[in-house]
Amino acid sequence: MKKSVGEIERSIIKSYRKELWVRFIRAVKNYRLVEEGDKIAVAISGGKDSLTLAKLFQELQKHGKQSFDLEFICMDPGYRPEVRKQVEETCQGLGIPVKVHDSDVFEVAEKMTEGGAPCYMCARMRRGNLYSRAQDLGCNKLALGHHFNDVIETILMNVLYSANYKTMMPKLRSQNFQGLELIRPMYLIHEEDIIRFMRSTGYEAIDCACTVTQKKESSTRFKIKQMIDDMKQDNKNVEISIFRSAENVNQDAIIGWIQNGEKKSFLDTYGD
Repeated sequence: MKKSVGEIERSIIKSYRKELWVRFIRAVKNYRLVEEGDKIAVAISGGKDSLTLAKLFQELQKHGKQSFDLEFICMDPGYRPEVRKQVEETCQGLGIPVKVHDSDVFEVAEKMTEGGAPCYMCARMRRGNLYSRAQDLGCNKLALGHHFNDVIETILMNVLYSANYKTMMPKLRSQNFQGLELIRPMYLIHEEDIIRFMRSTGYEAIDCACTVTQKKESSTRFKIKQMIDDMKQDNKNVEISIFRSAENVNQDAIIGWIQNGEKKSFLDTYGD
């Protein structure tokens, strides 16, 4: 049964206080993601993550100490009509005043990848589209719904598939859209808690909804998720260990690194 907006918002502060609210506030404070006078565009895809982020921001706007404005933006990249209708009806039921705009990202991404898996190209194009929309609305920040599991999975994906060590940052300045900053306020929130929260609302979030991509089970990220789940059977702290590794990089014990775009080597200062 679908809960009322009031019930859903109260559950964030009460039932899911430890799992969602506290972790959200911790990320906002620790990484200085929200400042007085900000105008933040919250990107809505209709998925569980972005819907949860929207509700958290609404609560922060009501109960937080800082004054800031919100815009809830949703890009339709080429959804089927029934999917778009579901997104709009879900946002309405959750009390999210979303602004939907059209694009042809799905179609263009597929053409540019010549029938291959267009996920990477699609993600880049969607990001650029959202930046542009946020800028048009006079926003200085764009908030995305990436969570803790996205962070640790990205670390392993880069190590195992891209031969580098990096992760999603909690915030970064746009290189192509002057004055815009991307923020990830759900940086410390676990995916399983987002799933539980969304189920409790009675509303059904969409998944990827792409009509051209490969099956989820064959994706690299899905394989990494499975790997982490398997490792958790032997080490229950494996997730936090992966996360902490990005906070505890020891430059005295690595062969090389990149700083300000320049490749560095341990030999540069060896013996000094």
